[in-house]
Amino acid sequence: MANKTALVVGGGNGIGAALTARLLKQGYSHIYVLDKTKPCLEDEKIEFVPVDLRDCDFSMFQAYKHVDTLIITAGFGRPALFSTFADKEIENGFRVNALSPIRIIRQFYDRLAGKEDFSCVVMGSIAGLVSSPAFSVYAATKAAVCRFIESVNIELLKSGTKNRILNVSPGSLRGTRFNGGENDLSLLEEVADTILDKMEKKETLYIPDYDSIYKGVLERYRADGEKFGAESYDYKMQSGRINNRPQMKIGYLSGTFDLFHVGHLNLLRRAKAYCDYLVVGVHHNGSHKGKETFIPYDERVEILKSIKYVDKVIPSKPEDVDVYNEIPYHYLFVGSDYKGTERFMRYEEYFKDKDVEIIYFPYTQKTSSTKIREAIVQKTEKK
Repeated sequence: MANKTALVVGGGNGIGAALTARLLKQGYSHIYVLDKTKPCLEDEKIEFVPVDLRDCDFSMFQAYKHVDTLIITAGFGRPALFSTFADKEIENGFRVNALSPIRIIRQFYDRLAGKEDFSCVVMGSIAGLVSSPAFSVYAATKAAVCRFIESVNIELLKSGTKNRILNVSPGSLRGTRFNGGENDLSLLEEVADTILDKMEKKETLYIPDYDSIYKGVLERYRADGEKFGAESYDYKMQSGRINNRPQMKIGYLSGTFDLFHVGHLNLLRRAKAYCDYLVVGVHHNGSHKGKETFIPYDERVEILKSIKYVDKVIPSKPEDVDVYNEIPYHYLFVGSDYKGTERFMRYEEYFKDKDVEIIYFPYTQKTSSTKIREAIVQKTEKK
C-alpha cells in the first residue's frame, strides 16, 4: 500500500470515518477527507477539506484526480411521511445523496474507465432497492444512486476496464448516527474491512447482513411489492422511528441591500453556510437609518431573488422577532456592531427558551453601500 492515496467524501464520522481508519491501518500514505464538519479522527496522514455538497463547484474534484481510491459516503435522510417534507429539504436530499455522487464520479470517470487500477465505493441503501414508504424521499435518492452505479458498471464492463464501482447498500449500521444511533467506530471495523476487501476485488454490490436478513427482505419484495410496502409502512409507524419534523435549519437576516455590492454577497454566502434555507427580509427604504435609498424596493427584491444563496425574500418587519412568529427560524444573522445594543439584548432574552441562535458577523470596512453612496453624492455635487 506504499504511497496509495484516497479521497473520502463524507468521512467525518460514521462509516466514512471507519473506512478512513481502516485505510490508515492498510498503510495509505495520505487521505483527503471532505465533509461539512471536522473529522472525528485525527492523524498526520489525514487532510481535512471543508465542503458543503448542497452548494459545491464540482470542478474542485479535479485537484484530487491523482488519488488511487474514491469513497463517497456522504448522505442524510429522515424516516417520515412525504407530506411533512418542504421543497428545500427534498432538493437538498437529492443534491447530497444523488446528484453529488453522480457528479463526483463524472470528474473521475476517466480514471475508472482507464487501464490503471482505480478503486471506488459509493454508499447506496437497501431503501433504494425496495419499496420504502415513510422513507420515500431518501429511498428515491438512493434508488437513483443504485441504478446509476448498476448502469455505469455495465458501461465499464463493455469498455474493457477491470475497474468497478462498489455499491454498498446496508439496511442499518450499528455504530453510526444514522437513525439516531451513536458514533462508535469500533462497531464498524468488521463491515469496513469487508467493504475494502470487496472494493479491491472489484465487486459491484455488497449488502451487509444479506444472508441473515436482507436476502429474505428482497425475496418478499419481489414476490409482492405492494404487500411488502404495506408491512414496511406498519413496521416503521409502530417502531417509533418516524420523525415528522423537517430536517432543515432556517436562517433569517434583514437589510436594505441598496447599491448591491460584494459585501452583501459575502454576507449572504456566510449566512447560507449556517443553514439549509435562508430567508431575507428587505426594508422598503433606509429611513430607519436616516438614509436615502437609490434603488427602488421592487428592484432590490428581484436582485436578491436571483442570488443562489437566497431561498426566500420577504418584506422586513419593524422587529426581526416579529418574523419568527411567521417563520420559526433557527438562526438570526446580524452585524457585530449590533451586539450589546438594547435591542439585541432584548432579542437574546426573547430567544433564550427557543431554538434560535443569534450570529453576529464582523463588520467589514472594505466595500459598503455608505461609501458608494457618499462617492455618488460627491460626484453629483461636483457636477
